[in-house]
Amino acid sequence: MRQRRKNLLKYAQKIDCDTLVTFEPENLFYMTGFWGEAIGLLEKNGKTTIIAPELEVGRAKDESQDCDVITGERGVGLISSLIKKIKKNRVCTDCQNYSVMMSLKKSVPKIKSTTEPFYNSRMIKDEKEVKILKKASKIIDEMFVVCSKKMKVGQKESDLQTILMKYALEQGMIDTGYKSTLNPLIIAGGPNGALPHAQVSQRKFKKGDLVVTDLTLRYKGYVSDATRTFALGKISSQANEAYEIVKESQRLGLKSVKPNVDCKDVDTACRKYIEEKNYGKYFIHSTGHGIGLEVHELPTVSYRSDTKLKENMAITVEPGIYIENKFGIRIEDSLIVKDRPIVMHKFTKDLVTL
Repeated sequence: MRQRRKNLLKYAQKIDCDTLVTFEPENLFYMTGFWGEAIGLLEKNGKTTIIAPELEVGRAKDESQDCDVITGERGVGLISSLIKKIKKNRVCTDCQNYSVMMSLKKSVPKIKSTTEPFYNSRMIKDEKEVKILKKASKIIDEMFVVCSKKMKVGQKESDLQTILMKYALEQGMIDTGYKSTLNPLIIAGGPNGALPHAQVSQRKFKKGDLVVTDLTLRYKGYVSDATRTFALGKISSQANEAYEIVKESQRLGLKSVKPNVDCKDVDTACRKYIEEKNYGKYFIHSTGHGIGLEVHELPTVSYRSDTKLKENMAITVEPGIYIENKFGIRIEDSLIVKDRPIVMHKFTKDLVTL
């Protein structure tokens, strides 16, 4: 935790700030070890304070590391307590609330709103974070084994989701709470698979379906993300061809991952191969993204990215092909960037036919 705080302050100093204030639970957890409703404050001397409403104080004291915990009344009371401590400081905050930010600016003249120090620090995972991500990925692999045993023709997408989430909860994994979906998982059979972010439905699996199974779950705060595409019986020759193309594309993408490689070059490695096979127009999203305390965080692995990979970044590589009203295919792994990347998922990428 001490090293994390040093990193946060280092990035704050780069934008001429000496104090960090976080309102976001992910950044609060990263800074303090406590995930809850509170404000986190990190000062230039390393002193860390949590300002929390009374209903959160007990847990904040139990779960945080080397923090002072101050009680404040919800809403205005928390802000008043914060202002007393930071009004003379040069402050960086991740505050996204306009009215709160305007209130802070009236009393704290040297305050700026940016997530830059938080995300820059969080991009590089420490040993503890890598260990948690590896464990999360292992559980997801076990869930793919469950898929291979439980998925069957006539089963609803929602029924398989129930089976998988029961297993996940038993292993200590939980829903990510990702705001852009109403479901914890993506399970998309047949034509539903052509929607990269399909909602889990009541559709029943049919013979000849490809089933995109995207498992994105949280373990001890951290998110692992992997996708496998299963076949139910014999699939079309086009679907079989597309599967092998995605598989090779993903292999090439993984092979390209190394420290100091441009993120956009990983995207190119995947995309170029799919384009050469005349399926380029069906690869409709970026190749990957950073993972950690959020489902999608820096770095972005796309042609737009100007970021270079660094050792111990955690990213996904997930090319796909999506043909409307027919099928979708995605193969995804989470990995840790090294000279020889650590691919955290071991479940086969050969087509599993059930």
